Amino acid sequence: MSRSEQMEPHGRHSGTTPSHTVEGSDPRLHVEVYEPAARTAGAGEAGEGEASGDSGGGRRDVTLRPILLIHGFASSSKLNWVDAGWISSLTAAGRRVIAVDLPGHGLSAAPEDLDSYTPSRIRADLLQIVFDAGARPLRGDDPSSGLDLIGYSLGSRLAWEFGATQPELVHRMVLGGPGAADPLAAFDLAAAQRYLADGTPIADASTAALLKMAQLLPSNNIFALLTLVEAIKTEPFDPTEAVPRMPILLVAGEKDERAATMTDLAAVSGKASELVLPARNHTNAITSRAFKNAAIAFLAG
Repeated sequence: MSRSEQMEPHGRHSGTTPSHTVEGSDPRLHVEVYEPAARTAGAGEAGEGEASGDSGGGRRDVTLRPILLIHGFASSSKLNWVDAGWISSLTAAGRRVIAVDLPGHGLSAAPEDLDSYTPSRIRADLLQIVFDAGARPLRGDDPSSGLDLIGYSLGSRLAWEFGATQPELVHRMVLGGPGAADPLAAFDLAAAQRYLADGTPIADASTAALLKMAQLLPSNNIFALLTLVEAIKTEPFDPTEAVPRMPILLVAGEKDERAATMTDLAAVSGKASELVLPARNHTNAITSRAFKNAAIAFLAG
């Protein structure tokens, strides 16, 4: 089972952990924190989300650093991570998981101001959220310190920049459906708005496909998603501008056209390995068991 919480702004949280306030953050984002399954010597795994503990005389497993999950455009934590089996796999592996709905997605608020959707603001909000959830900077060989990241699609872009700007916090990252370019930067915002207003056909195939994907989920706030696109255009993705220096695993489906530049991204990193999933595309790679197993093994390194 999970603990759902609407994170309060400005670092207010319960417990004795020191408060950290991230300047410029005011997260109105929906957060789910999943506790690791209990695993003891000589005992089987417990159910998803149960806190690790000591039972039947067994030893308590070492606490491992948490994992932050960042979903893709027009998706949600439920769709990307719960329904696709990631939460159950990660908690069964003994990991504490922090899953966030991006602004205008899932159960998060859909602010009217453009600034709330910029990548820099989202990164600040994510940093506040992981501090509130108990993540702390890396400390030598302490396996409970720091934070691991898994991002998919847009979440990979956000994770890349988060890792680059938070080297003292991020241990390792897994980026799914990544690329050296951002398809949302080329999104024809005016054409999408005309289509929504009066049905004028969209000439750009990528824009039409992204808008269609956004409309597939009835719960999506289309106008909030277009605000996100507009905000992203003000901060275009340049992976060479800030490069994460921690180990990275890049994963993409064999048929994922958006990940055609994954090798270029690996070259920029200098510390990235690549995994291609046979017969998978951008939509269904997230459900791959091989993807999950590779991510769990990589983050355990």
